[in-house]
Amino acid sequence: MAHEHPHPPHASHHGHAHGPAPVDFNRAFLIGIALNSGFVLIEAWYGWQINSLALLADAAHNLSDVAGLLLAWMAALAARLRPDARHTYGWRRASILAAFANAMLLLVAMGSLGWEALQRLGAPEPTEGWTIITVAAIGIVINAATALLFLRGREHDLNVQGAFLHMAADALISLGVVIGGALYLWQGWAWLDPVISLAIALLIVIGTWGLLRQSLHLLFDGVPEHIDLAAVQAWLAARPGVARVDDLHVWAMSTTQVALTAHLLMPAGAPGDAFLRDTSEGLREHFGIAHVTLQTATTSLAPTCAAPTV
Repeated sequence: MAHEHPHPPHASHHGHAHGPAPVDFNRAFLIGIALNSGFVLIEAWYGWQINSLALLADAAHNLSDVAGLLLAWMAALAARLRPDARHTYGWRRASILAAFANAMLLLVAMGSLGWEALQRLGAPEPTEGWTIITVAAIGIVINAATALLFLRGREHDLNVQGAFLHMAADALISLGVVIGGALYLWQGWAWLDPVISLAIALLIVIGTWGLLRQSLHLLFDGVPEHIDLAAVQAWLAARPGVARVDDLHVWAMSTTQVALTAHLLMPAGAPGDAFLRDTSEGLREHFGIAHVTLQTATTSLAPTCAAPTV
C-alpha cells in the first residue's frame, strides 16, 4: 500500500510503499537448533570414543552451525522490532549482519577443519568404520531435514539462505564421512579420514564465498544484486513529466527489503498524489523496491551526493 504526504505547492513530495510481511521461520529455527544440538553431543561422543577426526570435525562444525542458527534467529526476531525515535528504520539490518556473521563463522570452522586434516594427514590413525558410517548417516538425515525447513525462503532472504547453506553443507560433510568410513572398511586406508575432511572443507569454502560477498556488499549499502540500477533510473526518467532523475540511491534495509530515494526534476510543477502513488507501486511491482521516497522540484536541486554511475 502506498502512503503520500501532502505538501504545499513547490514543496517536496514523498511516496512510500511497503511490501508484504516476511515469512515466519520461528518454527524452522527452533526445530533446526534442537535437532542439531542433540546430534552434536552424539557425534562428539562417538568421535572421541573411536578417535575419528572426521566425526570430531563434523561435530565441531555442527556446533558452529547451531550458533549460526541462533544468530540468524535472533536477527530475524530483531528485524520485527518496531522503529522508534532512536532507530527510525528499526533493526532490520540485523538480518544482514547475521548473514555476514554466518558466512564468517562457516569459513572459520572450515579453516580449522582443514588445518586439523593437514596435521592428521602426516600421521593417519586407525578408527572404526561402522561407527563412523552409522553416526554420519544419522547426520545426513538430520541436516538434510533441517535444510528443507529453510528451502522455500533461501531465494528471497539472505539470512535464511545462510541457514540453508549451513545445513546443506553439514549434510554434504556427513555424506563424505559415510563414504570415507565405507572405504576404510573396504581397503583399510587410514589416510582417507583426513583427506575427505580436507576436500569437503574446500568445497564448502567455495560455496560460502558468495554469501560472504553478498552480505558484505549489503553492509556497505551496495545495490542489491537483483536490482538493475540503470533500469530503475530509466524507468523513473520515463515517468510522465519527469525531465531528469538526480540523487538516486538504492540499498538494502534488510535481507528482504529494499529502499529507494530520488530527486525528480519536473519543470511542469507538482505532479500530485496519484503520480507518487503510481510510481511507488510501479517500483514495487517491477523491481521489488518496497520503501520509496521521492522528492520533486521544478528546478534542479544542488546535488548533495555524487551521482551514481549507471
